[in-house]
Amino acid sequence: MAVIAATVLISLAPMAHAVEMPLLYTVEVPYEPSQPDARSTAFRTALTEVLVRVTGTTAVVESEEMATFFPNPRQFVRQFRPGQDETLIVTLEGEAIERILRQAGAPVWGTDRPLTLVWLAVDWGMGEREIVGADDADRLPGDARSIDRNKLLRERVQEVAGRRGIPVAFPLLDIEDFTNVSFSDIWGGFDERLLSASARYETTSVLVGRIRPDDLEADRWTWFFGANGRLDWGGEPEDAVGILADALAAEFAIDPNQGIDTIHLTISGIDSVVAYGRVQRFMENLRVVDKLMIKTVAADRITYEVEVQGGVERLDSALASGGMLESVESTGVIDTSPYRLDGGPFGTGLRRPGEPSTLEYLYRSLDN
Repeated sequence: MAVIAATVLISLAPMAHAVEMPLLYTVEVPYEPSQPDARSTAFRTALTEVLVRVTGTTAVVESEEMATFFPNPRQFVRQFRPGQDETLIVTLEGEAIERILRQAGAPVWGTDRPLTLVWLAVDWGMGEREIVGADDADRLPGDARSIDRNKLLRERVQEVAGRRGIPVAFPLLDIEDFTNVSFSDIWGGFDERLLSASARYETTSVLVGRIRPDDLEADRWTWFFGANGRLDWGGEPEDAVGILADALAAEFAIDPNQGIDTIHLTISGIDSVVAYGRVQRFMENLRVVDKLMIKTVAADRITYEVEVQGGVERLDSALASGGMLESVESTGVIDTSPYRLDGGPFGTGLRRPGEPSTLEYLYRSLDN
C-alpha cells in the first residue's frame, strides 16, 4: 500500500532544515467493500493514523479521552477517493482536529518538520559492505541485486516515516560524499567525519544505522540533533524510525499545557533589505510563535517581542532548526517561574510573570 505524505521528494543540494508536509491530513488506508461498515472502519483507521502524525505519539490516540473527543470519525472527513489495491485515500479536516486536540490538552505538531538525513551502512556478509544512497540509478547493470536490496531498505524506512509524518532523505553518495566519509567511518562510529560529511546537506537531524541482516545482534542506531544532541539504541529499521519520530515530536510538538512565555529575541547581521525580508518571513512562519512584534530596529539588529507556548527552549530549538540563524551567547535569562491560569478540560494554561527571557541570534546569509 502506498503511503501518502510518506517521504517528500527532496532536492538534496542543498536541503532545508525544515520541510513543509502539506499532505499531513491525507492518508491511504485499507478498504474492504465487502465487509460490514467498511467505509466507517476505513475512516476510523484514517483518523487514527492522522492523530499519530499530528500529536507525534501513539499514547494520545490510545487514551480514553481521544475516543470521547472523536466519537464519529466521519464528521472529520473532507473528501475520499478509491486508491489502489483495495485502499481508500482519505483527507481529514486538519483545523477541526487540531482545535479539538488543543481543547483536550494534547500536543499538536505542525506541518513544518525537521528533515532527517539517513546514513545506512549495511554489512551483507561475505565481504559485501555498502552505504545506502538516495538513488541507485547510476549503478552498473551488474549491480541489480545490490540495487534491489538497498531499495528495499530505503522503502522500509520511508514507509514508517510516512506513517509518522516525518521527512527523511538519503545521501547522494557522489564523489564529494565518498571523499569525505567511508563505510568504515560509519560502522566504526567516527562521528566527527560523518557529521562533517553531513554538513553539505544543511540539516541538523542525522540518523545513522549500522545493519548486519544475517546477524542475531540488533542493528545499531545513532541520532544526532543540533550541536550536542545524541541518542543511541538498537532494533529493526521500523523501530528506529518510530523512535526517531518520538524524539522529534518530543522536541517540536506543542503541549497546550506548557507556559506561554514572553521572550525578547535579538537578531543581528541583517545588512540588507533582502536579509530583513528573509528574517521577517521566517519569523512570521514559525508555528511555535503565538505572537510576534518588532520592538526596535537599529543598525543591523532587530529585536522582537515573541510569545511562545513552551518557552525559551522551544523557541531556541525552532530557530536553530531553521538553518538561517546561529545562536550567540544570550544576554541573560530572567525568572522563569510560572503561575497557573485556567486552561482546557485536561490541563491549565501557564503564564510566567516577571521580565521576559532574552535570546540573541546571528543571521546567516543563504547566499554564503
